[in-house]
Amino acid sequence: MDDAKDTGEADGHASSGAPPVFRAAVEALRGARLRPQIEVESTRAPQRLAPHAYALEATVVDGDQDLADGRLVLLHDPAGHDAWRGTFRLVTLVRAELEPEMAADPLLPEVCWSWLTGALQARGLTQGEPSGTVTRASSHYFGGLSERPSASQIEIRASWTPREGLGGVPDTAAHLASWADLLAQVAGLPPAGPGDAAVVTLPQRRGPQSR
Repeated sequence: MDDAKDTGEADGHASSGAPPVFRAAVEALRGARLRPQIEVESTRAPQRLAPHAYALEATVVDGDQDLADGRLVLLHDPAGHDAWRGTFRLVTLVRAELEPEMAADPLLPEVCWSWLTGALQARGLTQGEPSGTVTRASSHYFGGLSERPSASQIEIRASWTPREGLGGVPDTAAHLASWADLLAQVAGLPPAGPGDAAVVTLPQRRGPQSR
């Protein structure tokens, strides 16, 4: 996703030439409700993966700390795609720093993958043709950087086919909410309470912010 070119949907709106089902799926994303610790905005979408694409990026914020970040891309091919077994596909990247003891857990990749599938199942969603990778990396500093503490990071890359609902439109708002649940869990936030949801607005790309 990182090296993909931009599309006409990059400014946060499906282009006027996009199919109605894709425009409806995008509008559902824009109207979703997430907990306020998760800051979401539209970002540039990849061009080469599908005829139509829309992308969001999010950061989990706690005070002045960014705990995790990620990107969610909605792809649509009206002609269908054999590998997807559908006309829509969701692609995600999630990253977070880890505590050393968690990074050392040999079952960490399996646990992180179960967080993804569990987040979808908790909202009654099915994922068709799921695939992905879980990668953990450690950085150790030497020489002039030796004063820095060692750091570990987890990265989840995954994609799945959302079930198409009425009129061929998947419930993208529910999938976004599940993805936000995954982000929060990776960031180490407690489960959201009943009053933690807030209407998500997707402004244009923000400039650098101080925490």
